[in-house]
Amino acid sequence: MSGSGRHDGHGRLGNALSNLAVAVGCVLFLGGFAWGAVVYKPYTVPTDSMSPTVNAGDRVLAERVDGGDVRRGDVVVFTDSAWGAVPMVKRVVGVGGDKVACCDKDGRLTVNGKAVEEPYLRDGGASSSPASAGRAPASPQDFTADVPEGQLFLLGDERNTSLDSRVHLEDPGQGSVPRSAVQARVDAVAWPMNGMIGRPEAFAALPGGVSSEGPLPLQAGALVAGAVLILGGAAYGPLAARSARRSERPKVSAGAH
Repeated sequence: MSGSGRHDGHGRLGNALSNLAVAVGCVLFLGGFAWGAVVYKPYTVPTDSMSPTVNAGDRVLAERVDGGDVRRGDVVVFTDSAWGAVPMVKRVVGVGGDKVACCDKDGRLTVNGKAVEEPYLRDGGASSSPASAGRAPASPQDFTADVPEGQLFLLGDERNTSLDSRVHLEDPGQGSVPRSAVQARVDAVAWPMNGMIGRPEAFAALPGGVSSEGPLPLQAGALVAGAVLILGGAAYGPLAARSARRSERPKVSAGAH
């Protein structure tokens, strides 16, 4: 009887812990999913203008942000009537008050006279003389633009084919778009699962620095932890019952025969 009581006590405790694990797992999983749905919006990128960072057909997760929170180096989703009034994905390389130009003697983009290394370009950008390094310049055509206050200057990472601020240099604002046009900031490529889009170090030294990482890693962690707790808690019951049945089998002595 005492052994049975111990087994019953262990069983009740195990079931309680199992139920608690499932309950906490559900909270984490559903909470992480709901949090992500509120903060992020999925987009499908239609062109290769941001290749190789984001390719045509990629499914990205973009954090809903205010245009005032955007920093240089961010990949953003925006809509502007001068660009066709459809959502577009480009990288911010200049903000209000900046002088953006290309290219310097080493083929690099410059912001306020400071050369910017762009490792996210297909060939890694021009970090030394293009002729000696065999690398293409940061833009196939030279340009200069003064970005008005409250505006953003945007380029695609595929500089040979991207239709970006360079195409609109003759427009008011010299190709820039208002911060209010920004709808979201791209944080990750969800499909294929290429992971987070980092903040370029080259822009960190400029005034304002780079934006902070979004909450996507925390949300993903909550989803994973929730799934593990749910599966672990749900699996405990059958495993505990199987273990109990094994322990209750009568032992046969060697001299029974």
